[in-house]
Amino acid sequence: MAKMIGAPVKRKEDTRLLTGNGMFTDDMKLPGMLHAAFLRSPFAHARIKGIDTDKAKQHPGVAAVFTAADLFGKVRPVPTMWYVPGADLKAKDRSPLATEKVLYAGEAVAVVIAEDRYIARDALDLISVDYEELPSVTHQEKALAEGAPLLHEDVPQNLALLWKAGEIPDEVFAQAEVVVKQRLYNQRVIPNPMETRAAVAQYNPGGGELTIWCTSQNPHIHRMIYSDVLGVPESKLRIVAPDVGGGFGAKIATYTEEAVVGHAARELKRPVKWVEERREHFLATTHARDEVIEVELAGNKDGTFTAIRVKNTANLGAYLSTFGAGCPTIDFGLMVTGAYQIPQAEVVTYGVYTNTTPTDAYRGAGKPEATFQIERMVDLFARKVGMDPLEVRKKNLIPTELFPYTTAMGLLYDSGHYELTLEKALETAGYEALRKEQEELRAQGRLLGIGISTYVELCGFGPSKVAGAIGFQGGVWENSTVRVHPSGKVSVYTGTSPHGQGTATSFSQIVADKLGIPIEDIELVHGDTQSISMGWGTYGSRATAVGGAAVAIAADRVVAKAKRIAAHELEVAAEDLEFAEGVFSVKGVPGRTKTFQEIARSANFAWNLPDDVEPSLEAQSFFDPTNFVYPFGAHICVVEIDKDTGEVMLKRYIAVDDVGRVINPLLAEGQVHGGVAQGVGQALWEGAVYSDNGQLLSGTFMDYAMPKARFFPKIEWQYTETPSPVNPLGAKGIGETGTTAAPPAVVNAVMDALQPFGVEDLDMPLTPEKVWKAMQDRREGV
Repeated sequence: MAKMIGAPVKRKEDTRLLTGNGMFTDDMKLPGMLHAAFLRSPFAHARIKGIDTDKAKQHPGVAAVFTAADLFGKVRPVPTMWYVPGADLKAKDRSPLATEKVLYAGEAVAVVIAEDRYIARDALDLISVDYEELPSVTHQEKALAEGAPLLHEDVPQNLALLWKAGEIPDEVFAQAEVVVKQRLYNQRVIPNPMETRAAVAQYNPGGGELTIWCTSQNPHIHRMIYSDVLGVPESKLRIVAPDVGGGFGAKIATYTEEAVVGHAARELKRPVKWVEERREHFLATTHARDEVIEVELAGNKDGTFTAIRVKNTANLGAYLSTFGAGCPTIDFGLMVTGAYQIPQAEVVTYGVYTNTTPTDAYRGAGKPEATFQIERMVDLFARKVGMDPLEVRKKNLIPTELFPYTTAMGLLYDSGHYELTLEKALETAGYEALRKEQEELRAQGRLLGIGISTYVELCGFGPSKVAGAIGFQGGVWENSTVRVHPSGKVSVYTGTSPHGQGTATSFSQIVADKLGIPIEDIELVHGDTQSISMGWGTYGSRATAVGGAAVAIAADRVVAKAKRIAAHELEVAAEDLEFAEGVFSVKGVPGRTKTFQEIARSANFAWNLPDDVEPSLEAQSFFDPTNFVYPFGAHICVVEIDKDTGEVMLKRYIAVDDVGRVINPLLAEGQVHGGVAQGVGQALWEGAVYSDNGQLLSGTFMDYAMPKARFFPKIEWQYTETPSPVNPLGAKGIGETGTTAAPPAVVNAVMDALQPFGVEDLDMPLTPEKVWKAMQDRREGV
C-alpha cells in the first residue's frame, strides 16, 4: 500500500459537501422550533432611557420578547478568555443584551422569539427604544486623547491595556549609523466566511440538558464559557458544531447571541434557531487588525540590523472579545523581529476601547501585523542605505546553523532553513531577469514592481504551561481517541474542530499510514462535546501540529496493543514481530502472519487474549507539545500599475513555504491559495470604514470589496520540508502562511513600482484612487 502521508489525496469530505448532503446549523429543523431575531442599536454610543416591547409581544406568532432586564440574573455577561499578565487589563465583559448604554452600532438591544423568522423580523419594528445619543469615538488614537468620550466610566482614557516587552536605551538608536522610522496602519478588516454565525438550542426539561448546535471553531471552549454564562453544568450542556462553512478566526470568539438563544430555549421549553444575516455579520461578528504601528529600526550602513522598537496602538472595539487582548500583545509583540537576527527589541502595546465592533483573532492573528511591519521596514531600510531589499534580507536572515534559535523577544524558533526558501522563491521567480525586465519597462514609462516578503510565524499553540503563563484561560493540548471496531474499521475522535480545512482527509492519511488500512475505512468524529471528552479547537494553525500529533500517538498505541495480541496468537515474543502495511509477520518465517483486521476482531471478541491485556482495541492520547512551531517561507509578488488609473494588477505571485512535514500537498496548496487571497485582499481592496459618528459605512458587499478568483494570476507554489522537533509528525501548520506573507509582499511590490515617483509608503488598502492620488501629488510636487 502506498504511503499516505505526503500523498496528494483528494478531500474525502467533498463528495458529501458538494452534493448538498452536508449538515450545517441552518439545516437543523426540530419539531416545535421557534426563531429568534435581534434588535440592534442604530447608534454607536447612546444611553437607553427606555424600551417598550408591548406591541411586539402582542404581534401574532410572537412567543416572547426579551430585553436585558428580562435576562438579569439568568444570563451572565460573556467574558474574555485572555487576561494578558502585567498589562493592567481593564476587562469589560459583554452583557447578553445592552443594559444602560449601547457602545457600538449593531449591539443587540432586544430579541424576539417567534413562530418563524419573518414574524420575528416584523416584530422587531414594533419595539420602541428611547435613545439619548452620546458623542462617540471610533479611532484608537482619538479615544486615548484628553476629553475623548468615555465608553466605560471606570476606564480612564479608554485604555483597556498597556503591555510592554523588552527595553532598549535611547542611546542605542541615537548612536546607530542608520535609523528608519515609519508609522504604519494595519487597517480593520471584516472576516467573511461563506456561512454566517448560527445557533439552534434545544432544552430537555426532564433532565435539565441543554444542547446548542452552533458555528464554532472550538466547541469545548464554547461549552466552558456558556456553561458559566447560562448556569448549566458542563455535564448537561452539549455543544455541537456540525459542518461549519469557514471561520477565519471569527468563530473562535464566544458571543452573546448564542447564549441568548440557549436561554430562550430553556425559558420557553421549545427549540429556538437564530441565523445571522449578512448585514448583521458585518455589524456584530468580530472584526480584526486595526492597529497603528510606529516602528524604529536601527542598523549599520552595511545593511545589518541592530535593534527594533515598536509602539502598537490597537483598536479593541467596545468590549474585550474572547482572544481580543492577546492578538495585539502576545501574538503580535513576540514576533516583531520576524525571520531576522535583531539583537535587541522593544514593544509597547496600547489596547483601546472605541465605539466599534470588538476585534478578535482573524487568520494569522497578530502575526500578519508583525510580519507586515518588519517586512515594510526592511524595504525602507534598504532604500535608506542604498541596497537591494533582497541583499538586506540575505544579510539579516537567521542562518540555518543557529537553530533552534532564541529571539530577542525570548521565543525559541524550533527549526528553520530560511535561505533555502528564499533561494527557491528567487529561482522560481527568475529574480535577476525580472529586475532587467523592470528596467526595460521603466524606460518605456511602465510601472513594474517586485516585492519580497520573508516570514516566520508562531503557530501550533502549545504547551499549556506557556498558555497559562501568558494569561490564556485554558489549555492548548489536544485529545484524540482511535477506536477500532471488530470489523477493523476505525473511528478517530479529535478535539480539534475543522471548519473547511479538509481535516477528515489529512487525519485519515495519518491513521491509514500508522495502521496500514485503507483510508476509506477511517471516519473522523469531531465537533461534539458529548462524543469527545475535551479539546481546544482549531485556530492558530494548530490542527495538525497538535491535534494531528495526538492522533498519531493514539494510533501508535493501538498498534502496540495489537502487536501484543498478534504475538500471543502467533505464539512468539512481540519483539519477534514486524508490522508493515497492516500485517503482523513473524520475522524470518514467511506465511506466519495476522492482519490488522484479524487482530481487531480478536481484541473485541476477547476469546484468546494475553492474561494482562484488556479487551477491545482503542487508545487515547492527550498531547501537550513542548513548544510552539514556526513555519516560514518567502513570497514574491510582481505587480504592474496603470499610470492613468492607479489600478494595481497582479502579474505573478510566487510562494515558497516550509511548514515542516507536509501531510497532503494538495490540501496544503489549497490553504496557501486561500491565505494568499485573504492577504492580497487586505493589501489591495478590503477595509472597514466608520463614519465619525460610528456608523459602519462598509457594511455590505456593495461597500466592502472581497477578493475574487478572477483578480489573481496562477499562484506559483512550492514547498520545502524542515521538520519540527516538537511533535512526532514534524508538522508546523500552513493555514495562515499566505495571509501572513502576502500583505507586505504586495505592498513592497507596489512601493517598488512607485519608486519613479518617490512614493515610499501608503496605507492599505492600496486602492486605485489612493495610488493614483499618490502619483498625482508627487507629479504636482516635483
